[in-house]
Amino acid sequence: MDTAAFIRSLQDTMACADPTATKRIVRFQHVSDYRRFLQQLSEIPSDSPLKQVKQISIIRGLSCTLPAVETLEQFAGRVWIEKDCKISVHAAPAQKSISMEKGIPWGVQQIKAPQAWGATTGHKVKIGVIDTGIDFNHPDLKQSLSRGINLLNRSMLPHDDNGHGTHIAGTIAAANQLQGMIGVAPRALISPVKAFDHNGSAFVSDIILGIDWCVRNRMDVINMSFGMKTRSKALLGAVVNAHNAGVIIVASSGNDGKRRSVDYPARYPQTIAVGATNKLRRIAPFSNRGAYIDVYAPGEKIVSTWLKGKYNEMSGTSMATSHVSGAIALLLALKPGLSPTEIKAIIKRSVQPLRGSKARRTIGELDVMRILQAVEKS
Repeated sequence: MDTAAFIRSLQDTMACADPTATKRIVRFQHVSDYRRFLQQLSEIPSDSPLKQVKQISIIRGLSCTLPAVETLEQFAGRVWIEKDCKISVHAAPAQKSISMEKGIPWGVQQIKAPQAWGATTGHKVKIGVIDTGIDFNHPDLKQSLSRGINLLNRSMLPHDDNGHGTHIAGTIAAANQLQGMIGVAPRALISPVKAFDHNGSAFVSDIILGIDWCVRNRMDVINMSFGMKTRSKALLGAVVNAHNAGVIIVASSGNDGKRRSVDYPARYPQTIAVGATNKLRRIAPFSNRGAYIDVYAPGEKIVSTWLKGKYNEMSGTSMATSHVSGAIALLLALKPGLSPTEIKAIIKRSVQPLRGSKARRTIGELDVMRILQAVEKS
């Protein structure tokens, strides 16, 4: 590919004052083209519109604002272009904050995490939580946090201005049993990756940058409590590359109560797709369900950490996903060498049957003790 011609064309296109311009993701088919592009990009003057291009190396791509892309059609076959869609977190709107009942939350109890703590607490397993950030001052989370990254403002810590990310983090790894709450894997280490704004909304390109950061920083698990209806080839590319790098991706299935459909990225086979149950071990009415789900976990009326050191009750497949990420941390602290494919298989064959469900017996609720027993036998 004539990279110089591509850069000129891209620059001209970005310079157009076009009201129809939208954010797009551009991927290079050949690594040699991408490398040449990056090399030439580095030599461009600082006042060029191309300096606003975000590089996304995990998919050999970039994101930028472009009008209709006909001007780049001559490069079809060498680059792929898709719209940079919005994606949302998977949880019901937050209720008012509530006082924390001391002790272990019901979901953590239901998956039998406390029975495992004599053998494993998830010590030093690294979990990237791609979400709205985290409340760094929450007393229940202080022991469990690393610095992470803020993709919306790289000069700032990934502070949470929504609450969703803090809630997810608490279920995974809160560690303050005496005064506050305890999560599934209290000695795991959470890296908050802020890709979502205060409305709980993000661009696919920022999610992909989050996945890229997690792979580079050697996360063991990525928690993705969000989803969208449309398929993104760029997001699939990032998920496949992370999976191939040995990172386990846990994704929420969505809250539409659908029987034969789940949201992306949970729908990709390289993720562990999670549905939600309630206290009765039944599938929560809002949860998507069916053949695409790999495992169910508690997701209805889940109390966890919240902004300003408080607590909040939320429902959603987001909440279920955080239980699964915590359980994987417990498993990996005990058996560090397991691959994403092995972990998914172990979880699926170690489930508790659901109540009142006609679902086939192979689909059920997360059970930490069965998971650990399955590994001991193997």
